[in-house]
Amino acid sequence: MTSTSSQSTPSTTPHFGLIGLGKMGANMVRRLAKQGIHVAVFDQDAEVTSALAAEVNAVACTSLPHMVSQLAAPRVLWVMLPSGEVTESTLGQLQDLAAPGDTLVDGANSNYKDSVRRATQAEERGFHYMDAGVSGGVHGLANGYCLMVGGSPEALQAVQPYLEVLAPAANTGWLHAGPAGAGHFTKMIHNGIEYGMMAALAEGLSLLKAKKDFDIDLADVTELWRHGSVVRSWLLDLTAQTLKADQSLDHIKAHVPDSGEGRWTANESIELGVPTPVMTLALMSRFASQGADDYASKLLAKMRQGFGGHAVGTV
Repeated sequence: MTSTSSQSTPSTTPHFGLIGLGKMGANMVRRLAKQGIHVAVFDQDAEVTSALAAEVNAVACTSLPHMVSQLAAPRVLWVMLPSGEVTESTLGQLQDLAAPGDTLVDGANSNYKDSVRRATQAEERGFHYMDAGVSGGVHGLANGYCLMVGGSPEALQAVQPYLEVLAPAANTGWLHAGPAGAGHFTKMIHNGIEYGMMAALAEGLSLLKAKKDFDIDLADVTELWRHGSVVRSWLLDLTAQTLKADQSLDHIKAHVPDSGEGRWTANESIELGVPTPVMTLALMSRFASQGADDYASKLLAKMRQGFGGHAVGTV
């Protein structure tokens, strides 16, 4: 937890806008609204925008210029879009629209090197920039999000009131990790670790399933491990829920996509000369799953669905 002093909760005057109302973005808006924070929202899908705005009494915006016009300065403009060109172009448009003193936040899983570059560009134009790694998936609305942020002290001062509401508690679940780029770098490593943990669970349960003469009940085992075991975790909780519903997974397609952070983590380990065999091999296993039909890959696919709402193929 950072030592920066806490700000008071923002007033009902909208200073905060969120762009991108997918699974995580929409639930972040809902969590803010539950604490009485008035926000503006925008999504390329106008129906999604209007429906969410009506649900939480937010300002529905029809475009980025409209959003900027609806917010009082200094504004916090938080982008929750897929990493890559759509985030790059959106942040570029916002820099052209916003006023000096506003803060731009990239809450997607962008490459930290892009965040370092964007922060330099923003500061040169009088804006603040923050990169925010967000973990919590579809369960963040109820439980709060784990937030890893990078940026200047001025950016933190502007965004901290919202971090305190989005996190599980005002003083728990968020961290100012360092300067611009540090938030996305920390989230990148977080996701690399996640790859390794998921692979270990899936492989171990596959071994148990393969010992046919013991006929071990995987639902019973995972439920047991949730209580007192050193491998207990949220990933184990999700796996236990999956196996309680269906142990065969015969209808699940054994295809586990990788969303980018695992590749970046492996590349970074090469650049820094730091060995990461578990995380790198877990990434390779995901590549191998794309065409395989093994039980471990089916479990991995269900875990991703459990924490992130990712689509699962069926056969």
